[in-house]
Amino acid sequence: MNLTALGWNQEWEQAFTPYREKGFRAGRVALEHKHMYRVYTENDEVLAEVSGRLRFDSTGRGDFPAVGDWVVLSEQIDEGRAIIHGILPRFSKFSRKAAGNTVEEQIVAANVNTVFLVTALNQDYNLRRMERYLTLAWESGAEPVIILSKADLSAHVEDAILEAEAIAIGVPVHAVNAITEDGVSQLVPYLQTGKTIALLGSSGAGKSTLINRLYGSEVQATGDIRHGDDRGKHTTTHRELVVLPHGGLLIDTPGMRELQLWEASDGISSTFHDIEELSLHCRYPDCKHDKEPGCAIKNALQDGTLDTSRYAHYGKLQRELAYLARKENKSHQAAEKSKWKKIHKEAKRQSNRP
Repeated sequence: MNLTALGWNQEWEQAFTPYREKGFRAGRVALEHKHMYRVYTENDEVLAEVSGRLRFDSTGRGDFPAVGDWVVLSEQIDEGRAIIHGILPRFSKFSRKAAGNTVEEQIVAANVNTVFLVTALNQDYNLRRMERYLTLAWESGAEPVIILSKADLSAHVEDAILEAEAIAIGVPVHAVNAITEDGVSQLVPYLQTGKTIALLGSSGAGKSTLINRLYGSEVQATGDIRHGDDRGKHTTTHRELVVLPHGGLLIDTPGMRELQLWEASDGISSTFHDIEELSLHCRYPDCKHDKEPGCAIKNALQDGTLDTSRYAHYGKLQRELAYLARKENKSHQAAEKSKWKKIHKEAKRQSNRP
């Protein structure tokens, strides 16, 4: 398999040079499943697992390979397997807080050039969820593009486009019907050889159907929406990197209705830059936008130039991020303590050797 078609370039080659001189090979993670990885290489694809050293040095899930990562491999050719010894520096990563009570980063996709934020134009259409996805898309370092799917289910497509453009200033917005392929041709310019696109959205948003249309055949399972609430069924159960026959790569992801933030302060500023720019016109630099006179935010809310629900969601995301930061600090301290405990244990074991 041609590494260039997988996204390899001069920057990756430069980062990998020290490893190549030691006999390692490069590969890109296509699929992750229970501590095993399917990795594309220039020869074919191999099953791989992380080395003991990489596992030992890790302090959390974010230190392990993710779909889209370029990794350092030693291959066991006869067995079709490999060991992952390292991860090349990521130029972008889409992260969220891992599910559960623990405060831990989960990398959804790495080294992504463009993020397709897919939202279905049915009863599940939600601008506030779109803002949440947009926030993490900006934070990831990739370029966001909003895809309004299932356009055939709405009689107000143009209104939906205007609403999306209003909360995502400067972000391209495309309405498509992947079943009839109406509007799909608008997405072709994003599918350049070596460029990676991640598709993100709720269950039933139409991500898998869209991938099938862009690929040209049925490579992803699809499912109908549930009757009664228009919510989708889970058809994609894992993240997977798909190489398109005519150029470009796509990463499909399982539907994520509850997308919790992770280190998204810059993403919030990008998504809500209209609100943050408006706050610069308040009379007082430390205005809390509560009872202070000359508050530009309050004035905009009163005259309707700032949507009340959008501003409320902005505040909600800020509070969520602040709460996460406080919990993460405690979690980081615990992880560091555990790491040093492992190091001291290993050192003691080495010193006791004859």
